Amino acid sequence: MSVTSWKTRPSLTQEILSHLGLANKTAAWGTLGTLRTFLSFSVDKDVQRLLRAIAGQGVDHGAVVGVLTNRSREQRHLISRAFQERTQQDLLKSLQAALSGNLERIVVALLQPAAQLDAQELRTALKNSGSAEDVAVEILATRSPAQLQECLTVYKHNFQVEAEEDIKSETSGILQELLLALAKGGRESYSGIIDYNLVGQDVQALKQAEGPSTEGTWVLIFTQRNPEHLVRVFDQYQRCTGHELEKTVHHLFHGDAQAALLSLASVTKNTPLYFADKLHQALQDIKPNYQVLMRILISRSETDLLSIRAEFKKKFGKSLYSSLQEAVKGDCQSALLALCRAEDI
Repeated sequence: MSVTSWKTRPSLTQEILSHLGLANKTAAWGTLGTLRTFLSFSVDKDVQRLLRAIAGQGVDHGAVVGVLTNRSREQRHLISRAFQERTQQDLLKSLQAALSGNLERIVVALLQPAAQLDAQELRTALKNSGSAEDVAVEILATRSPAQLQECLTVYKHNFQVEAEEDIKSETSGILQELLLALAKGGRESYSGIIDYNLVGQDVQALKQAEGPSTEGTWVLIFTQRNPEHLVRVFDQYQRCTGHELEKTVHHLFHGDAQAALLSLASVTKNTPLYFADKLHQALQDIKPNYQVLMRILISRSETDLLSIRAEFKKKFGKSLYSSLQEAVKGDCQSALLALCRAEDI
C-alpha cells in the first residue's frame, strides 16, 4: 500500500460512523456507545414516571424501559438515590417486586454499578464449570485497568474471597495461569512507541514454544503485552510462518486453554468483532442466551456498541437490531432493542 493511499484511508471510527450517518458529528455524539447522557434529564420527572409505572394494578413496562434505557449509568444512579430520598423505598427492590423474568434481570443489571455486575458475572462463571474460559476471559480481558480493579474489589467485598483464590480453586492448568495473569492487571500500557526488537523476540519465542513446559511463554506474551504490540506480533508471526497464530493454538492446545487463547487473540485483534461474534452465537440457539445478550449489550452500551453493531452487520450481512427482533421474545425484547438503539441500513 502506498503512503498516499494509507493517509487517505478512513479510520475504523470514521468508517463506522459513515455507515450510521454520523461521520461529521463525532463531537456531538461523543461516544461509540449507543447510550449517552440524556441532555433533558430531570431526576424528579424520572422518579415520578417510575412511581406511576409501578403503582396500581398493572405495571407499565414501557415506561420503566423508556426511562432506564435512555439514561446513562450515572443518571440511573441519581434516579435511584432520589427515589430513595423521596419515597423511603429502594428503587431496585421496588422494581424487582413489580417485574419478573428476563425484564427483571435486565432492570437489575441496569441499576447495579458496573463493577457489581461484572463481579457477579465473574463469580457465576468461575463457579459454573464450562463458562470460566468464556465469561471470565471476557471480563478480565476487556475491562480497563480501573474497571478491573474496581470489579476485583467488589468481588472480595461481596463474596468474602479474592477472585484469584476462586480462580485457583475452580480452574487448572494453562487456563488458570491465564486468568491469574489477567486478574493481576499487569498488561503493559502503550507508550506510543513500538519496540520492533521485542516484537521480533516475541515472534521467535512463540515459534519455539511448541514443546512441553513452554506454556509460560504463551501466558506471558498474551497477558502482559499491550494490544498494539500484540497485533504486530500476530502479523509478523503470520509472515514468518505462512499461517495465522490461531492455527498454532489449535494445534498445540485443547479444551479450555485453547478457547481462552483464541478469545484473547480475538479481543486483541478486534474487540468489537469479538463481541459481535459472541452476540451472534447467543442468538443462534432455539432459545437465545439471554444472559450473554444482557451482559454485552449493557456493559458495552456506553462504550463501543456502535462499533459492535457495525462489525455484526459487516460479518453476518444482517443488523444486530433485526436479529434481536427476530430471536428475542417477551417483555425483555423492548429493553434489549432500546439498548441496541437502531437499525443499521
